[in-house]
Amino acid sequence: MGPPSGWLTCAAPGYRLAISLDKNGARRADGEARLRFPAIRQVRAFVVRGGGADYHDQGEGHWIDDHIATPMARYAEYRQSRQSFGINVLGTLVVEIEAADGTIGFAVTTGGEPACYIVERHLSRFLEGRDPMEVEKIWDQMYFSTLFYGRKGLVVNAISGVDLALWDLLGKLRGEPVHQLLGGAVREELQFYATGARPDLAKDMGFIGGKMPLHYGPGEGEEGLKKALTEIADMRGRVGPDFWLMLDCWMSLDLNHATRLARNAWEESGLKWIEEALSPDDYWGYRELKRNVPPGMLVTTGEHEATRWGFRMLLEMDCCDIIQPDVGWCGGVTELIKIANLADAHGKLMVPHGSSVYSYHFVITRHNSPFAEYLMMAPKADKVVPMFAPQLLGEPVPQNGRIKLSALDKPGFGVEINRAIELHRPYPR
Repeated sequence: MGPPSGWLTCAAPGYRLAISLDKNGARRADGEARLRFPAIRQVRAFVVRGGGADYHDQGEGHWIDDHIATPMARYAEYRQSRQSFGINVLGTLVVEIEAADGTIGFAVTTGGEPACYIVERHLSRFLEGRDPMEVEKIWDQMYFSTLFYGRKGLVVNAISGVDLALWDLLGKLRGEPVHQLLGGAVREELQFYATGARPDLAKDMGFIGGKMPLHYGPGEGEEGLKKALTEIADMRGRVGPDFWLMLDCWMSLDLNHATRLARNAWEESGLKWIEEALSPDDYWGYRELKRNVPPGMLVTTGEHEATRWGFRMLLEMDCCDIIQPDVGWCGGVTELIKIANLADAHGKLMVPHGSSVYSYHFVITRHNSPFAEYLMMAPKADKVVPMFAPQLLGEPVPQNGRIKLSALDKPGFGVEINRAIELHRPYPR
């Protein structure tokens, strides 16, 4: 079908320019020029196993599964391996959004088959047949329609995947990278700190800092605390006095243990920050921890927080120095904009949890995101490899701890899904 009567259109890549005219061919007083994108034809959701966005889904011998402190480490049988308590059972969620002209936007995040069901059977109704420019309205409808069974966790992961795929689609329809859609870059390159088992090697690779995992939590008592402090001191000796050294506690500590660990690690080893020490719901504990740590030491958290309302709690209660939302878990780019603005208004830094290109395109557009996180996904953390391999093709990786803006100058998020891997669609419609 052609345009409505009274509309003049001109073709352009991915859209039409539509201008309202009266019966004599003159532009109507109430007419407006606007871009008309092809409508969304279909939403599809797939589950993928083995690495990638679900970065805990690794083979045997990977550093990310080696006796790392977790909330489940209170049980001795679940201390050695995070996979033992099921951290990797869901797999990666892949969301595809196809426009009427055949253009496909996609994204990867966590959530696996349960998230596939939510996307296909619930969220798809808010997208199919819609204008892809309606990002705010679509997000709003997805969130509030799932409020009675969602709010955080798996449901918001699914919403995040859809939102990221929608931004990828918009970038491809416009022929622009996502960072341009977000207002443009404020710097010419990204600089990174590395998360992994070998901050000493990360220093040699050019990263500005290294964040190591905590291996011993409260369940291992005083001896565990001593071992943790010894590991931190040993790594400080390897990296020297000036390199940023941080500690990822992954929700494993109580307030007393976290306070003692922070104070001793600061005094003995100059630890720069302690990350995600407590349960993400313990806002009151984080407020106390921030008050308890030595002046100059930073408290960071937010990896497992979601939406502007959760981050409002962290910010208004002064729970931390840096918030760390994961764009694939907190609500997607649409929600991350609101979270970043909240942080900026409170004078706080926002350094997103490592999420590959999905955070890079955002960080490079924000002054209150001065650096980014890189997850060292090599099994021994001894080399730089694509973070979301094997699922993404064309994923940029840091060179000497940096990624140039030019590496991000491709439409959408600048990557493609690897069609050589098995994409299982459990709930086709």
